[in-house]
Amino acid sequence: MLASRTHPDVLEVASLTDVPRSTRIPVGEDRLGRSRSVFGVMPFAIKVSSRDSGGASLVIEQANAYRGGPPRHLHHDQDEWFYVVEGEYVISIGEETHRLMPGDSVLAPRRVPHAWALVGHAPGRMVIAFWPAGRMEEFFDAAVELDGTPAPDVARPLFAAYGMEVVGPPLAVE
Repeated sequence: MLASRTHPDVLEVASLTDVPRSTRIPVGEDRLGRSRSVFGVMPFAIKVSSRDSGGASLVIEQANAYRGGPPRHLHHDQDEWFYVVEGEYVISIGEETHRLMPGDSVLAPRRVPHAWALVGHAPGRMVIAFWPAGRMEEFFDAAVELDGTPAPDVARPLFAAYGMEVVGPPLAVE
């Protein structure tokens, strides 16, 4: 409800066109109705599209069946937040290393190198958010075109095209 501009004691109902609509995305489904995998091995689903938030954020749910993760990289313009739903992960952010279990979360600030890896022997699942969204949704669209983790000479220009920089190899998984 909004206060009337004509009299402070009179309330009026806001038009439904003034209120953003909520969107429910069922478990296992993608906001855009797609089924896809990053580098052909990490299924993910967009839960909040950059278009849903006016570019303010992008939220994905990513499943990991294989141990390991992406190369150490940084985002020039995005903070990246990780929330572990299932599995055991190690996330290195700057000089710190965190072991995350279900229910744990950590923030990787923009311009700070980071990498993560599924280290447990069971599959894992994380919710990952980016603020602001930047071109991350476009990056994931491009990454689904690749089959397998790209070699460094392919990864560097791909990451750079979307505002990121590859600064090292993936985390070693013992």
